[in-house]
Amino acid sequence: MERLFRSLKTEWVPAMGYMTKAEASRDISHYLMGYYNWERPHKHNGGIPPAKAENQTNLLSGNG
Repeated sequence: MERLFRSLKTEWVPAMGYMTKAEASRDISHYLMGYYNWERPHKHNGGIPPAKAENQTNLLSGNG
């Protein structure tokens, strides 16, 4: 979790912060559910985003 929040703060959140809570919620949700899970490469998964790596595991094991 600490690495996730570090990545969020250094890669995504503007240096000056957000103007509203709604803006922050929308933008951070986009980062977590879109970019971080589906696009951002993760070294632990061989450069594959977590959601795609999970789908590959399910296909290989016959659980997907």
